[in-house]
Amino acid sequence: MIQTLQDLFENGRDKDLRRSLSNLLGFRPGNLSIYRKAFTHSSAANLSKISGQPVESYERLEFLGDAVLGAVIADYLFKKFPYKDEGFLTKMRSRIVSRQTLGKLAVKFGIQDFISAESGLAGRSHSINGDVFEALIGAIYMDKGYEFTAKFINRAVLKYHLDIDEIENTDTDFKSKLIEWSQKNKKELRFRLVDEEGTGHQKLYVVQVTIDGEAYGEARHTSKKRAEQEAAGLCLDRLS
Repeated sequence: MIQTLQDLFENGRDKDLRRSLSNLLGFRPGNLSIYRKAFTHSSAANLSKISGQPVESYERLEFLGDAVLGAVIADYLFKKFPYKDEGFLTKMRSRIVSRQTLGKLAVKFGIQDFISAESGLAGRSHSINGDVFEALIGAIYMDKGYEFTAKFINRAVLKYHLDIDEIENTDTDFKSKLIEWSQKNKKELRFRLVDEEGTGHQKLYVVQVTIDGEAYGEARHTSKKRAEQEAAGLCLDRLS
């Protein structure tokens, strides 16, 4: 089964879909097919191929949205903290675009209700929610352009849904917290490198956290250490 608003796409109910997206985003979308891709997980795309209806997943839009989101946030932080050094700005941007933060943003927006994925996946993973959030930013960029997307991020995300001061003061050493928890509770904790995607500068490390042999969190990042931190953060979320 596929759970989502995808039937609006397949049955040609563009009017209903456009209204739903307008309520979600606060503006009227143009090219609906781009937004369809943004909300389609690879599991749903694979099922569509099997049924003879090829559908593209959100992965390419996620790549684009990641770059756009990073650029807008870098510009915002550069102006907000004129006397902070490059290290501080990089750390803040990493915290804002972490899968944990983006996953929570996706839930605040209600994005999980739109995700087209194999039953049991959609809406249950900060990682998937965060991926789709970036894909949505990519879709807005393709539909409306950079200037419009930058205004959307500044208005709808940075102004109303993120507390920058709280993020600045948050301890994000999730790995150390998780190690401390596992030692206190006498649990076997492991960080496993389960895959390496891409090559060169585009290489992504996929890290999985297991507790007593059970998978509790998985994340991917261009930095293995960052992937471990994000996977640990997702694990702590699940434990709490």
